[in-house]
This record gives sequence, structure tokens and C-alpha cells, in this order.
Amino acid sequence: MTLAERFGRLPTGAKLLLILTAVLLPIGIALVWLGEGGIRQANAALRGRAEDQSRAAASAMQSLIARDALALRIAANGALAEGRTNACERAQRSLTIAPGVAQSFELESADGEPICAAGTVGETGALPVAQPADVKVRIAPTLDSVAVRVGVIDGMATALVPVAELRTAATEAPGDVQSIVLHDGSRELIVLQTAAVDTVPLRMSEWPIGSGALYARIGAADQRITTYDRLVLLLPVLMWIAAALMTWLLVSRLLIRPLKRLERAVTSYSPGGQLDLPGKLGPSREIQELRDAFGRAVARVDQADSEMSGALEGQRRLVREVHHRVKNNLQVVASLLNIHGRSAGTSEARAAYAGISRRVGALSIVHRNHFAEMEENRGIALRPLLAELAAELRAGAPEPARKLAVELEMESVNTTQDVAVAVSFLVTEIVEFAMLNRPDDPVEISLRRTSALTARLTLSSPVLVPDQAEQQEKAQFERIVAGLAKQLRSTLDRKLGRYSVDLPVFPPL
Repeated sequence: MTLAERFGRLPTGAKLLLILTAVLLPIGIALVWLGEGGIRQANAALRGRAEDQSRAAASAMQSLIARDALALRIAANGALAEGRTNACERAQRSLTIAPGVAQSFELESADGEPICAAGTVGETGALPVAQPADVKVRIAPTLDSVAVRVGVIDGMATALVPVAELRTAATEAPGDVQSIVLHDGSRELIVLQTAAVDTVPLRMSEWPIGSGALYARIGAADQRITTYDRLVLLLPVLMWIAAALMTWLLVSRLLIRPLKRLERAVTSYSPGGQLDLPGKLGPSREIQELRDAFGRAVARVDQADSEMSGALEGQRRLVREVHHRVKNNLQVVASLLNIHGRSAGTSEARAAYAGISRRVGALSIVHRNHFAEMEENRGIALRPLLAELAAELRAGAPEPARKLAVELEMESVNTTQDVAVAVSFLVTEIVEFAMLNRPDDPVEISLRRTSALTARLTLSSPVLVPDQAEQQEKAQFERIVAGLAKQLRSTLDRKLGRYSVDLPVFPPL
């Protein structure tokens, strides 16, 4: 017995285990290499994140010092501008409306001599003289604040930014900062130092603050992906890829190929023919049952199709009978109108009967053509419809208009019954108007396709030339043809001796 035969006799679970064992090892080696590169990138991203957190903390402290310096400059400048007397009181009133700004300060002259003070400023150290619009920043000798001196016109102002405010500003910035130390070259000020400094590795970075007078040495948590994290990250990915590949392989071998063969057999089947299903579809019993279910379903579909064909034929005969009866009834109505018209006592009544008879006849022609085109389901062919309508109108014309010429130049287009009815009435109205007013002049009817879904119907006759004086009959005629054009959802294009309208039609075969 060959190895392939032994493998073929194994149960599906054993086959799956052997295949997984053979596949997972090379995949695992490849994933370890790929995962290591991803971990290096993740470590680089974490380093960048730590630097961003340090930058954010430094920016927060810089903003706090800059805000206090700006508020102090504005208050001191305004206070000293009104004189040195009570200058601190005026500056303090200005600072009172600025929340979050140091309320204790000292005003000095331009050479550094104290003028006045508000609150307790404390020891600021030997700050250099600040020129107007200049800011000097140093760490206070008490190592509990940062001294800020701003230059204003005719003086200076000095204040302290407590370390607590610096710590609050730094910790409110987004990030995980563990250590912050400010230094100015001679003194250092510890702003923040958490208990985790001794246990968590830190990534140290240094940032300038206060126009470079101070530097903030900031330590953010140096997060890195450890060996354990590598295993946690790689194992799910390895399991997912292995499962995906194995699923694809098993589905391809045991499901897709048999289903493809079954699909080809079903696709090649045509109704009324023989369904030739494959006999062998692999070891899956479910697919074999699916094959048998296809056979039963196709048999039921054939039976239902046969029953549906019979029902459809009956429905077709019923619809054909309905259209036939409608056509006959319209012809009977037209005949009755002709009989009553001939027996009418006045010429106006006979003309009215004749006009109604022509319109009923036009509708009867539409039904007859629709009945003729039902078998092909292509709608109503307008060319034979209008040709028959023109012949019918000439045959039913009054005696003075029996010689009226109706010239046709039409392409073969098909449309719906609703459009055909409106077109028939439109042609009837214009031809009848020509019969009654210009019976000696010909009427030209043109039908040309303008696109795959539209065609243009044009009727030309001298009777369509505007008269000098509009008659009531002409006004009523214009209203009727305009209404029929609206029924066709088109605009009636009136030109000298020619009316045109666009029709929706079926695309050509």
C-alpha cells in the first residue's frame, strides 16, 4: 500500500493534523522574521511617543511662564505709565481679572531699584536688568519657584512662578512624564519626580524654556515591547495565518473543486434537457447529498416550468382576447358614430360625429397594433401604426378633403402603448385640422430616431403657419396639441409650417 493510499484512508481529523503540522513550521519561521521587523518599528514609534510627551510637558511649562510674563508686562506697563505713585495697586487690579496669573510681584525702576511690591515676592536672586519687551528667567535661590523679570517702559516687573503651578501645567499635558528637572546653568529645580522613577526605565530629553534661559530635563516612560510581548503579538498572528491557509487548502481540495464540477454540470443544463451530474465529488457526503438535491430541484423546476408555461399561454390568450374585444368594441363605436353622423340634420353635427369617429378609430388602430406586437414584447411599431392611421384618416375624410395627400417618411421604431395613443391623437388632430382648413395642401409626417431611447416626430403642413388673426378654432387646436405633447413629456417645437415633438422609444435590436 502506497503512502498516498494510507493517507487517503485516514480520517479527516488526522489528515488536518498532519497538514497543519507540515504547514505551520515554515509559516512560523517566516512570521517570526516579519514580526521582529514590526516590533522594531513599534519600538521606534514608542520612542517617538515618549519624545512627544516630553515636548508637550515642556511646551506646557513654557506657555505658563510666557502667560505670566505677558500678563505681568501688560499690568506693569499700564501702572507705570500713570506714574510710580500707587503703581503696584493699579497693576494688582489689572492682574486680578487675569485668572491663573501670579498675583505677587515687585516693580523696579529701569536701573533695578525697587519701587513697590504687591504681596510677598520672596527671594528672586540676582536677576539681570531687563530692557523693555525683554524677559529674564532664572531659578529662584529658594529652589521652589522660577523668577521672571520683564522689562517695561521706565521700569521692570519681577514675579515668581511656583513649582506647583509648573508641575500642574506639565502633568495636565497629555503623556506619561515621570521626571522633570529645570536648570539654568547654576541651579536645578525639581518640578516632578514620581515614585516610579526608580522602577520604570525613562527616556530622558532636554528642551529649552524661557527663550533658552532655562532647560527642562524631562524623563518619560520608555516603553518597549518585551520578549513576552513579542510572543503575545506573534502567536495570534501565527495562528490566524495558519488557520487561514489551512482553511483555504482544505476548502479548495475538499469543497471548491467538487463544487466547481457540480457548478459546471448545472450551468451546462438547459431547461427541457438532461441534467448530467458528476458521479464522484470527493469524500464529502454533504456535497453528494447536495448533488442529489440539485437533481430533485431541477426535476421540480422542470415540472413547475411546464405548469407555468401552460398558465402563461392561458394568460396570453386571455390578454389577446381582451385586446381583441376592446378593438372590436371601438370599431363598433366608430361604426355607430358614422351611422349617426350620416343621419345628422346639420353639417356641424355631421362634422362633430366625424371628428369623434376619427379619434375612436385612431384608438382602435393603436389597440390592433398593440395586439399584433404582443408576441414579441417589443411594444408598438410606430411605422405601420402611422401608415394605417394615415390611410384611415384619408378614407374617413370629408368630401372636400378626399384628395388630401399624407406623405410618410419614417424609420422603424417601437414604443409603449401610452406613447402610441398620444402620438395617434396628435397626428389625428393635426391631419384633421389640415383637412378642414387646407384640404388642397399635403401633410408630411416624418419619424426619425435621434438617440437610442428617443425619436423625433415631425408634421409639416401649410396649415401650421400662424395666421394674422388667431381664430377660436385655431386657439383650441393649439391647446389640444400642446396638451398631447405634455402627455408625451416633451415640449412641442413650433416652427413655421412644422411641429415637432420628441418621443421615448425602445433601443434598437
